[in-house]
Amino acid sequence: MPSFDLVSEVDMHEVTNAVDQANREANTRFDFKGTNSKFEQNGTVITIDSQSEFQLKQLVEMLQLKLTKRGIDILCLSLSEPDVAGSRAKQFATIRQGIDSESCRKVVKAIKGSKIKVQGSIQGDRVRFTGKKRDDLQQVIVFCKKMELGLPLQFINFRD
Repeated sequence: MPSFDLVSEVDMHEVTNAVDQANREANTRFDFKGTNSKFEQNGTVITIDSQSEFQLKQLVEMLQLKLTKRGIDILCLSLSEPDVAGSRAKQFATIRQGIDSESCRKVVKAIKGSKIKVQGSIQGDRVRFTGKKRDDLQQVIVFCKKMELGLPLQFINFRD
Protein backbone atom coordinates (compact mmCIF):
# COMPACT_ATOMS: atom_id res chain seq x y z
CA MET A 1 0.00 0.00 0.00
CA PRO A 2 1.34 3.44 -0.88
CA SER A 3 2.14 5.74 2.03
CA PHE A 4 3.94 8.96 2.97
CA ASP A 5 4.77 10.95 6.09
CA LEU A 6 3.71 14.54 6.80
CA VAL A 7 6.39 16.29 8.89
CA SER A 8 7.65 19.73 9.82
CA GLU A 9 11.44 19.62 9.98
CA VAL A 10 14.13 22.29 9.71
CA ASP A 11 17.75 21.75 8.67
CA MET A 12 19.56 23.14 11.73
CA HIS A 13 22.87 23.29 9.86
CA GLU A 14 21.33 25.75 7.41
CA VAL A 15 19.91 27.75 10.34
CA THR A 16 23.42 28.00 11.81
CA ASN A 17 24.76 29.16 8.44
CA ALA A 18 22.01 31.80 8.16
CA VAL A 19 22.74 33.09 11.68
CA ASP A 20 26.47 33.31 10.86
CA GLN A 21 25.72 35.24 7.65
CA ALA A 22 23.39 37.61 9.50
CA ASN A 23 26.09 38.20 12.16
CA ARG A 24 28.64 39.02 9.47
CA GLU A 25 26.25 41.45 7.80
CA ALA A 26 25.39 43.12 11.12
CA ASN A 27 29.10 43.60 11.84
CA THR A 28 29.81 45.20 8.46
CA ARG A 29 26.73 47.38 7.96
CA PHE A 30 27.29 51.09 8.54
CA ASP A 31 24.06 51.66 10.49
CA PHE A 32 25.10 49.02 13.06
CA LYS A 33 28.66 50.32 13.65
CA GLY A 34 29.39 50.65 17.36
CA THR A 35 26.02 49.24 18.46
CA ASN A 36 27.37 45.79 19.41
CA SER A 37 24.39 44.19 17.65
CA LYS A 38 24.61 40.42 17.38
CA PHE A 39 22.86 37.08 16.96
CA GLU A 40 23.58 34.14 19.25
CA GLN A 41 22.29 30.65 18.58
CA ASN A 42 21.84 28.16 21.41
CA GLY A 43 20.19 25.01 20.04
CA THR A 44 16.85 26.04 18.61
CA VAL A 45 16.80 29.49 20.28
CA ILE A 46 18.33 32.52 18.54
CA THR A 47 18.98 35.57 20.72
CA ILE A 48 18.91 38.91 18.90
CA ASP A 49 20.60 41.77 20.78
CA SER A 50 20.92 45.46 19.85
CA GLN A 51 20.74 49.02 21.21
CA SER A 52 17.20 50.00 20.24
CA GLU A 53 13.92 48.41 19.30
CA PHE A 54 14.14 49.89 15.79
CA GLN A 55 17.51 48.21 15.20
CA LEU A 56 16.09 45.01 16.65
CA LYS A 57 13.35 45.02 14.01
CA GLN A 58 15.99 45.51 11.30
CA LEU A 59 17.97 42.57 12.66
CA VAL A 60 14.88 40.35 12.67
CA GLU A 61 14.20 41.24 9.03
CA MET A 62 17.85 40.53 8.22
CA LEU A 63 17.62 37.10 9.89
CA GLN A 64 14.39 36.27 8.06
CA LEU A 65 15.98 37.23 4.74
CA LYS A 66 19.03 35.04 5.40
CA LEU A 67 16.82 32.09 6.43
CA THR A 68 14.72 32.48 3.28
CA LYS A 69 17.81 32.59 1.07
CA ARG A 70 18.98 29.35 2.72
CA GLY A 71 15.69 27.63 1.82
CA ILE A 72 14.16 27.68 5.30
CA ASP A 73 10.51 28.65 5.60
CA ILE A 74 10.15 31.51 8.10
CA LEU A 75 6.89 30.03 9.36
CA CYS A 76 9.08 27.87 11.62
CA LEU A 77 10.32 31.04 13.37
CA SER A 78 8.48 31.98 16.56
CA LEU A 79 9.38 35.47 17.80
CA SER A 80 8.99 36.60 21.41
CA GLU A 81 8.10 40.13 22.42
CA PRO A 82 11.05 42.57 22.38
CA ASP A 83 12.55 43.15 25.82
CA VAL A 84 13.81 46.75 26.06
CA ALA A 85 15.79 47.46 29.23
CA GLY A 86 17.88 50.58 29.52
CA SER A 87 20.18 50.96 26.55
CA ARG A 88 19.76 47.36 25.26
CA ALA A 89 16.97 45.58 23.43
CA LYS A 90 16.73 41.80 23.22
CA GLN A 91 14.43 39.40 21.45
CA PHE A 92 14.28 35.61 21.19
CA ALA A 93 13.48 33.67 18.03
CA THR A 94 12.65 29.99 18.49
CA ILE A 95 12.89 27.47 15.66
CA ARG A 96 9.81 25.22 15.81
CA GLN A 97 10.23 21.64 14.66
CA GLY A 98 7.70 18.84 14.51
CA ILE A 99 3.95 19.00 14.37
CA ASP A 100 2.27 19.30 17.77
CA SER A 101 -0.37 16.72 18.66
CA GLU A 102 -3.25 19.20 18.36
CA SER A 103 -2.25 20.08 14.79
CA CYS A 104 -1.82 16.38 13.96
CA ARG A 105 -5.36 15.65 15.13
CA LYS A 106 -6.64 18.66 13.19
CA VAL A 107 -5.01 17.42 9.96
CA VAL A 108 -6.28 13.85 10.36
CA LYS A 109 -9.81 15.08 11.15
CA ALA A 110 -9.81 17.41 8.12
CA ILE A 111 -8.63 14.61 5.81
CA LYS A 112 -11.34 12.26 7.11
CA GLY A 113 -13.90 15.01 6.58
CA SER A 114 -12.78 15.48 2.99
CA LYS A 115 -13.90 11.92 2.09
CA ILE A 116 -10.51 11.02 0.55
CA LYS A 117 -10.03 7.28 0.97
CA VAL A 118 -6.83 7.28 3.06
CA GLN A 119 -5.97 6.40 6.64
CA GLY A 120 -4.03 8.83 8.82
CA SER A 121 -2.08 7.68 11.85
CA ILE A 122 -0.30 9.99 14.27
CA GLN A 123 3.25 8.85 15.07
CA GLY A 124 4.75 11.29 17.55
CA ASP A 125 5.38 14.57 15.74
CA ARG A 126 4.47 13.26 12.28
CA VAL A 127 1.42 11.88 10.51
CA ARG A 128 1.59 8.83 8.23
CA PHE A 129 -1.02 8.53 5.50
CA THR A 130 -1.70 5.23 3.74
CA GLY A 131 -4.13 4.52 0.94
CA LYS A 132 -4.89 2.01 -1.78
CA LYS A 133 -4.18 4.40 -4.65
CA ARG A 134 -1.31 6.76 -5.28
CA ASP A 135 -3.79 9.34 -6.63
CA ASP A 136 -5.56 9.47 -3.26
CA LEU A 137 -2.27 10.27 -1.53
CA GLN A 138 -1.57 13.00 -4.05
CA GLN A 139 -4.97 14.50 -3.27
CA VAL A 140 -4.00 14.49 0.43
CA ILE A 141 -0.77 16.35 -0.39
CA VAL A 142 -2.71 19.02 -2.30
CA PHE A 143 -5.26 19.25 0.53
CA CYS A 144 -2.52 19.65 3.18
CA LYS A 145 -0.78 22.36 1.17
CA LYS A 146 -4.02 24.37 1.16
CA MET A 147 -4.47 24.05 4.93
CA GLU A 148 -3.30 26.97 7.07
CA LEU A 149 -1.45 25.39 10.01
CA GLY A 150 1.20 28.05 10.52
CA LEU A 151 3.96 25.45 10.10
CA PRO A 152 6.12 24.58 7.12
CA LEU A 153 5.13 21.09 5.97
CA GLN A 154 7.19 18.50 4.13
CA PHE A 155 6.07 15.23 2.60
CA ILE A 156 8.67 12.48 3.01
CA ASN A 157 9.04 8.69 2.74
CA PHE A 158 6.67 8.33 -0.21
CA ARG A 159 6.44 4.59 -0.81
CA ASP A 160 4.57 2.88 -3.59
